[in-house]
Amino acid sequence: MKKIVFSLFIISSVLLTSCKKEQAAQGESSADTSEAVITPGDIKLTADTKQSIINWVGTKPAGKHNGTISLKEGDVTVKDGQIQNGTFVLDMNTITVTDLKPGDGKEDLEAHLKGTKGKEGEDDFFNVKKYPTGKFIISKVADENGKTIVYGNLTLKNVTKAVNFPATVVASDTLVSIESEPLMINRTYWNINYGSKSVFDNLKDKFINDEVEIKVSVKASSK
Repeated sequence: MKKIVFSLFIISSVLLTSCKKEQAAQGESSADTSEAVITPGDIKLTADTKQSIINWVGTKPAGKHNGTISLKEGDVTVKDGQIQNGTFVLDMNTITVTDLKPGDGKEDLEAHLKGTKGKEGEDDFFNVKKYPTGKFIISKVADENGKTIVYGNLTLKNVTKAVNFPATVVASDTLVSIESEPLMINRTYWNINYGSKSVFDNLKDKFINDEVEIKVSVKASSK
């Protein structure tokens, strides 16, 4: 009985990505979709899409691939040097693989990720024709146990899940910088199921890990 209780304690303590599929289905960690409230003194800053980037790393038994996704647009609201909320639109057509060279599989993998290789593979990963953008909405930024935690909701393929991550945050009335620590998200929570051994049981060693490493770098300013 002690072993069972200890195991349950360990399981309940794993909250880093806060993307728990079972709880989301029960409504216990569902995303907050309420609209941001603008109050007197709030200042809205515009995201710099040229200096903002999302880095990703996907892994499988045979190795890994990494790349980037760019922002299409975004803004952050600050008040008294504190982030109140923010909205960032991801341009899924900018998915880029950075560890392969042109002519050496780069274009083929990018097309596969985007779902532009052919109709049969449109929905393997992101299906950019149907879902050209994603979105991350900041709900709050809080200092907890000596770290700054960014809370928000990530929408991909029209599925929204709550996520949070530690980050280095600098905020003023004229500039915001958010540099996240690497975080792991489970891609299947957004119906990105291709090659997932938790979804398909006949893959043997030909699977792709469900967990994808993400690192966010965002800059915003009063243009």
